Amino acid sequence: MEHAADPSHPRYRSLLMRHRLEVAAEKGMLADSALIAHGRGEAYDYLLGERTIPSAHIASQVALRALHDAEHPVLSVNGNVVALAGDEMLQLAEKLGCPLEVNIFYRTPERMEALLSDLNERKERLGIDVDILGAAPDATIPGLKGPRAKCETKGILSADVLLVPLEDGDRCEALVAMGKTVIVIDLNPLSRSARRGSITIVDELSRCLENMLSMSTEGLPSLESYDHNKSLQDALDAIVEGMKNGLSEPKE
Repeated sequence: MEHAADPSHPRYRSLLMRHRLEVAAEKGMLADSALIAHGRGEAYDYLLGERTIPSAHIASQVALRALHDAEHPVLSVNGNVVALAGDEMLQLAEKLGCPLEVNIFYRTPERMEALLSDLNERKERLGIDVDILGAAPDATIPGLKGPRAKCETKGILSADVLLVPLEDGDRCEALVAMGKTVIVIDLNPLSRSARRGSITIVDELSRCLENMLSMSTEGLPSLESYDHNKSLQDALDAIVEGMKNGLSEPKE
């Protein structure tokens, strides 16, 4: 069930996302720190003006081109991604004809079962055919230790291009070290994932995915045209400008 707030409410989208996380937490899909992580990202979105800035739009186009041109693209999801934009991730996987793999930091059998069950219910409701991986890991990501390193050979391990929204820095670095093109969606341009990723989209997850789903796969800019450092700097500049504008607004 979606949030009951009026869609005309200025904080409707924010309230909707918080509600989705609350529901996911009740289902056992999230780690204990999930709500903290979301709140941190939401703060950055306020400063960005809760909009897709031009550099993020370009990065989204480059990312879609990289995924479309890949030999074996894979979309990786964690608990927050499924909760906030599970439908959109499945729709993007269908658009690209690629699998989606559940790969979480705090991996437990209970969380994996909850996430896989939720995704399969979404897939059935949407009426789409997408391979959902993660239930039977048979490989590990080199350089990582513990349960979070587990993955599937036919998924993350063999992928040449990966979309890893809301990723943790260690795993992002490990995937890049494997020679993979790693696309990150992160509202914090200073995070290790944002800085270490091959392509970083500084945007709110569901908004970014909606944009990518609306794009044609024809005529998109290539990775060679993407300037990673400039894209991150543009995001920082937008945040600084947002802070200035906020401080200059008259007090009520």
